[in-house]
Amino acid sequence: MTKSILSYSIAILLAITSSCRNKESKTDTTQTSEQPVSVSAPAFNADSAYAYVDQQVKFGPRVPNTPAHVQTGNYLAAKLKQYGCEVTEQTFVATTWDGKKLNARNIIGSINTKATKRILLASHWDSRPHADHDPDKADQLKPVMAANDGASGVGVLLELARTIQQSQQKPTVGIDIIFFDAEDWGNGEKASNDFEKETQNQYDYIGFCLGSRYWSKNLHKPGYSAYYGILLDMVGAKGATFAKEGFSIEFAPTVVNNVWQTASRAGYSQYFIDTPGAQITDDHLAPNTIAKIPMIDIIHTNTGTGGFFPAWHTAEDNMSNIDRSTLKAVGQTLLQVLYNEQ
Repeated sequence: MTKSILSYSIAILLAITSSCRNKESKTDTTQTSEQPVSVSAPAFNADSAYAYVDQQVKFGPRVPNTPAHVQTGNYLAAKLKQYGCEVTEQTFVATTWDGKKLNARNIIGSINTKATKRILLASHWDSRPHADHDPDKADQLKPVMAANDGASGVGVLLELARTIQQSQQKPTVGIDIIFFDAEDWGNGEKASNDFEKETQNQYDYIGFCLGSRYWSKNLHKPGYSAYYGILLDMVGAKGATFAKEGFSIEFAPTVVNNVWQTASRAGYSQYFIDTPGAQITDDHLAPNTIAKIPMIDIIHTNTGTGGFFPAWHTAEDNMSNIDRSTLKAVGQTLLQVLYNEQ
């Protein structure tokens, strides 16, 4: 993924706020409640989520076309089935910016399949093939272990599925968990105009997010739609801060507000900070612009200094970065959001 950090003056902030409100009335069809929490969600087990992250890392870097990638994909599909999900595997060949062919698969786990109102939750599960941001040049050609940048979001969603499956009281809505593949092969430079053609040059994928692009153009069920979606990316680091990502505000402001207000009521406002953030090229863009599903991004960005967590795209993105308290904040917030849906 890449980023474009925006500098806002007070006047611009007011203009954007007004614009988003106008856009919401025209394009954001979600009706997410902003009422106080009325239904208690089950407890999210951060130790269990941590173990799922650790297990992915133990397979090794999940770079497409490697044995670790195949083994991890099998593990994820098996876990979703174990927790009562209807599992769909979407296999495809992705062409990278540098012409490589990746044997990729999106893994979808569906809960409460008969429900017509559905919520989409997602994270990417692949690893970046090169640690190009590592300060040590000798490590820049190594694959990234991706404990936080990938495995953390997957771990949270696996634990969410387990929690719901073992809970006597379940959400009334349907839930679709998607593990997107081939997210992190981009080169940081514009390499293809395929996506620009689809979106009138408004957004630039620069070679990232191949799995979510494929899914958005080839939905796993004909006519599939979701009330809204939530993407998790880098949600496990100690002291993580999640600003209100820019494209999320643009496409799904009511969803952003609901999630951040839910987090605040649950006592997690130190993580979900009430401030506008950068526009991030990530796996929520294709569902928004191609599949027309309003989707937000919960992603760790540094306030003030900009950028992501220090080990981003380095050889040091390992389990030493993963903090149970952050996993708990994200997982418990998601559960509460789901249990509040009617």
